[in-house]
Order: sequence, then structure tokens, then C-alpha cells
Amino acid sequence: MRQFSKKRGFNVKIYEFYEKNANLKDHVAIKFKGETITYGDLPKYVNNYASYLQYLGVKKGDRVILSMPNCPEFVFAYLGSARAGAITIPLNLMYTMEEIQYVVKESGADTIIVHPVVLKNVDVSAFGKLNLKNIVVLNDETKQKIMKHDDFKQVEINDDEVCTYLYTSGTTGKPKGAMLTHRNFEADVVAMDEISDLGPDDNFLCVLPLFHSFSWTVNVLLALYLGSTVTIKDSFMPKDTLETLLNEDITVFCGVPSIFAFLIRMVEKGQFKALRLAISGGAPLAPEVQRGFEEKFNFPLVEGYGLSEAAPVALLNPLGADEIRKPGSIGLPLPCNEAKIVDENDNEVPIGEVGELILKGSNIMVGYHNMPEETAKTLRNGWLHTGDLAKKDEDGYYYIVDRLKDMIILGGFNVYPREVEEALMEHPAVREAAVIGVGDKYKGEEVKAFIVLEDGKTADRKELQSFLHDKLAKYKIPKIFEFVNELPKSPTGKVLKKLLK
Repeated sequence: MRQFSKKRGFNVKIYEFYEKNANLKDHVAIKFKGETITYGDLPKYVNNYASYLQYLGVKKGDRVILSMPNCPEFVFAYLGSARAGAITIPLNLMYTMEEIQYVVKESGADTIIVHPVVLKNVDVSAFGKLNLKNIVVLNDETKQKIMKHDDFKQVEINDDEVCTYLYTSGTTGKPKGAMLTHRNFEADVVAMDEISDLGPDDNFLCVLPLFHSFSWTVNVLLALYLGSTVTIKDSFMPKDTLETLLNEDITVFCGVPSIFAFLIRMVEKGQFKALRLAISGGAPLAPEVQRGFEEKFNFPLVEGYGLSEAAPVALLNPLGADEIRKPGSIGLPLPCNEAKIVDENDNEVPIGEVGELILKGSNIMVGYHNMPEETAKTLRNGWLHTGDLAKKDEDGYYYIVDRLKDMIILGGFNVYPREVEEALMEHPAVREAAVIGVGDKYKGEEVKAFIVLEDGKTADRKELQSFLHDKLAKYKIPKIFEFVNELPKSPTGKVLKKLLK
């Protein structure tokens, strides 16, 4: 495996990624609803936002929250905030006011930039109760004001300083603010550059929410580092996304598994003219979806693995068309980090055995904000403990088995929901499956499956149990089935199992 090497030396900040492409001043950096921003224009926008934040009194180390949908202003504000030396906190647009209040208080933020679209669902007066010093509503008038501020005062920043807090989904309690540095992002981006042949001729389609680390790092930071174009969409809208992929010069598309399953159903072989690479993240990619996609369209659909604490990409299947990708595998560690599988005592387990996936490298967070105990527990012995159960094969490829906390213990046996879900997904009538453990007074837990069927197809409990008979040990086969129209999901397509009962 190639060794990680810094191409640009040390002390590179996220707002400098695009500066290496100054020679591409007329090349389009961002496309959005007919508007284009070139690499020559981008520095001015970022500097104007940084200058405006300084005008508001934002100083180095202050926290700036972004509550914004996908748009160029998200990029300007994020990078401008970082250039001003502030710590940027992108806010999940699905958060309730109670959750927003928690993040504001926990982070110590005193400035928030709010897009008018957000105010359609949340009254601006609600933000007024959060004891914030600055509430910036990014309407047309404010945007015009920002572009008049061009007196930015340089701030001395090192690449090992924290530039963002990424608040985790909080599936095991209150959200935790993962503290990431400029160097964390730089390491992740440079590593992905090293293992790819992507460059200025590529055009990334961004439909995943920019507040999510996968979309931000891959669709924006990587693309700007490469000198590529980023085509930004408000969100994933099936018809619009389909038309864009088919009719515009999109070459790279990052999505979640459900989107790629949709494309297999809706796109005919040979219809993609420019698209040459698809990257799946945010949720497990079923092997049959990957195989079906690559067989139909004849270019790579690459699965990887990441988490907010790793900036976020940590492992990835090889990107080259002629390189080995293993269906069901999350691939190999990026050149910037190491990975291994350990038991409950942090001893490495033999190849093929299941244990916890742990990571170490220059892309790993420095800790959780104001949570020393959680930080010590998660960054134990210098390794990031992911909480994901995994195994490694003889070729060094890793496979996620399940979340440590999702594992079902049934009469002394361990059942990994992902294994059951993948087996169910092989049935032709099953579009999606989610498996959880439910209480059982005799066995402790029982296996329950939630099933979304393909349009126009039918299946019942007995048929699916019979289908699984030769695929799974008897104790792993769900006893309880619930057929639903859809599964509850996060904006990135991850099934929200805590909402399933």
C-alpha cells in the first residue's frame, strides 16, 4: 500500500485548499441554479464572509453556527468562518429547537448564520431566545452587505488548531461535538487524492446535505483541492437528480445506497455519458446493489467507511476501474490512517474473526468538546474506538458486521442485524430491510425485521423465512416481521433504528 506523504507541506488550512488552483482562475469551482463561481472569484467571496464576521466582532476561537441548506453561501460562510479563525459548527437541518438550543449552549456559540429557507419552518424569534450575540439572516440584503466588506485582517492560524465541531447524531445520548482540526481535513483530502486519478476535468454532483461530513469533505473540500467543479443541488430530488446525471457533464456522484438502488431501476444501460465514478457512504451498501450497478453501467460504485470523528473517510475500496473492489467490503484503510480489529481487551484478533474496528491517524479528531471522559473512552490507547463490529480478510479488506450496540443477544448467541438484512435484500421482492432486537422474556431478545417491498411485488413472513432457511442459522432468522411503506431515515439515508419498535 502506498505510504501517506504530504504533497504541500505543513500548516495548510481548509480555506487554502483552492488556492493551489489559482492558475485555474476562469475554471468553474461551483455551479448552482445557473449561477457559476470560478476559482478566480472564490477567494473574494470567502474573504468577504471572513471580513463580515470580523465586523460583527467574531474573533479567533469564537464559535459560528451555520443553519443552511445546500447552496454556495454555505461554502463561503464555512470557509470564511475558518479564515477568520472561528470554529464552524454546521447544524443538522432536522434538529428541533430543543436540539439547536443544546448545541448553542454546549458549544458556547454566540453567532449563527441562518438561511431564509430555514425560517419557513422555524420562526426567527425562536433563535432570538438563544442568547446569541449575532443572528445573521442570509437574505438578499444581507448578502449584498457582506460583499461590501473587503477589509479582512489576517489571522495567524496553525493547521493543528480546531476549525470545526461536528455534532454526532446522539444515538446513545446527547450529541457529542467531535473537534476536528485543519490538519484532520487536509490529511483526509490529500489521502483521497493520492489513491485517485481525479482532477480539474471532473464535476462532482452534490445532492447530499452539506452539513454532513461525508458530503462536505468529499463533494466540497476534495473537489476544491483537486480544482474540480462542484454542482450543488438543494437536496436529492429524484427527477432533477436523474436529469442532471444524464444531461450535464457530471463525472463523480456521491450518494447513499437507496439512491443507487433507485438509479438501477430508473436508468437504462448506456444512458450515462460522462459519469465515471460513484461513491456510496452514509449507510451500508448491499452487495447486490453494488454488483447490479457495476454490471449495468460498467463503471465503479465504490463503498467506503467513515465517521465524523475521522473527518470522515477512513477506509475506501480502490477507485480505479481495474482495481479490486469486494462487494460487502468497506475496502482498505486510507494512506493517512491505520486500522485493526480488536477484542474487548484491545488485543488484535486473528484474520476472519469479529471484533471492534479501531483507527489511528492524522485524520482522527482531537476529542469531544467538553467531554473528557467520553474522549478518553473513545480515544483509548491512542486509537479511535468506532463502536463498529468488523472483520478483516486475508487480503486486508475490512467488512463491517454491525454496530456494537446493535448486536442482538439471543439465548447466548450473537446475531448481527446487518448480516440478516443483507440476506433479506437478496429476495427479489425486498427493496429495503431493517433488523432490530426486541424484548423476549424467555430468550432475552428476539429478532424482528421491518420490510419495504418492491412496487408491485408481494411476500409474506413464511415466504421470507423459507428464503432465509439456507442462508442463515435458524436462530438468526427473524421470528417477527412488519411490512412498512418506508423506513425512517436520516438526511444521509441511514436507517434510524431508534425509531423502530
